[in-house]
Amino acid sequence: MLIETLKKLFNRDLNMLKFEIESYQNETNLWKIESNISNSAGNLCLHLIGNLNTYIGAQFGKTGYIRNRALEFSLKDIPKTELLSKIEATRIAVNNALNGISEEDLNTEYPLLVFENKTSTEFMFIHLTTHLAYHLGQINYHRRLLDTKI
Repeated sequence: MLIETLKKLFNRDLNMLKFEIESYQNETNLWKIESNISNSAGNLCLHLIGNLNTYIGAQFGKTGYIRNRALEFSLKDIPKTELLSKIEATRIAVNNALNGISEEDLNTEYPLLVFENKTSTEFMFIHLTTHLAYHLGQINYHRRLLDTKI
């Protein structure tokens, strides 16, 4: 039951991420930073893609994804169409990985030490849903604040 809930949440929020990225009227504003806004929407999008591909896709979907976290925040001016393709590929990778997980698997220890202490797979997946939602909210505000200035 939790697996189905997780899939619904990841699909909902990754589709909303696509909507937010698509909604930028001026594509260059995806990469804009200003005042106290230190991360662009484009970089937050890359960060979410890297995060989910690392902690779900590679670990449970065996995708072979190798993360370069520094690039998530340093790359600039990636075309909107490429970001949208990466989001969709991530959505598919997350779904495929979750399709291979049982409810019993959620109670096992997550295979990587991500935090100070070991966690269950269930805890890690719930953390990843809230992490996605947190940055999705930042992207929404970024768009509404900075995409109005064309």
